[in-house]
Amino acid sequence: MTEYTESIRALEEHRQKKNDAALQAAKEACETCTRCALCQTRTNLVYGTGSSTASLLFIGEAPGAKEDETGIPFVGAAGKLLDRYLFAMDIPRSAVYIANILKCRPPHNRDPVPEESAACMDHLRAQVRIIRPRLIVCLGRIAAMQLIKPDFKITREHGLWFEKNGTPMCAIYHPAALLRDPSKREDMYRDFLEIRERLRLMEEID
Repeated sequence: MTEYTESIRALEEHRQKKNDAALQAAKEACETCTRCALCQTRTNLVYGTGSSTASLLFIGEAPGAKEDETGIPFVGAAGKLLDRYLFAMDIPRSAVYIANILKCRPPHNRDPVPEESAACMDHLRAQVRIIRPRLIVCLGRIAAMQLIKPDFKITREHGLWFEKNGTPMCAIYHPAALLRDPSKREDMYRDFLEIRERLRLMEEID
């Protein structure tokens, strides 16, 4: 190992430790949040999971029942399908970061109301600020409408790229939508190919 390589590795390890600590502090602050009523009905906070230095950040809308039970995002049937696409692209789940806009499950898995999303947005911004991903991928229509533009049309605009605050963003179908309509799986596969290629090109530039 050359001196240069050792130096780069030491810098990466330092960044990892710094980000791990920052995310832990942010999670602890989130655990005491009372900005909306969901804190009273949740079983567990579902903050996020993955690498604190991830180049790729996935953001869904809100935790479901399985996530509320475990405190980990995307571990139910939809999460298992997401894992299959990551595996097909040779992207380890441990190398990405996965979060939701809402950190607490809405009762009966209903869609988040605007007040809940607004209450949680600072927590998501903290995650983005700490991780500083190269790419952000919204999982589903609701996340895209909150983070890309209010009139986002997932059927027409999935896989298209936008830039928000200097970071490229796109939206793909929520994995749960594919469980309901398997015909969308080919679109999802093509979108993942584009995500992988964009990530590869950005890493080559560095």
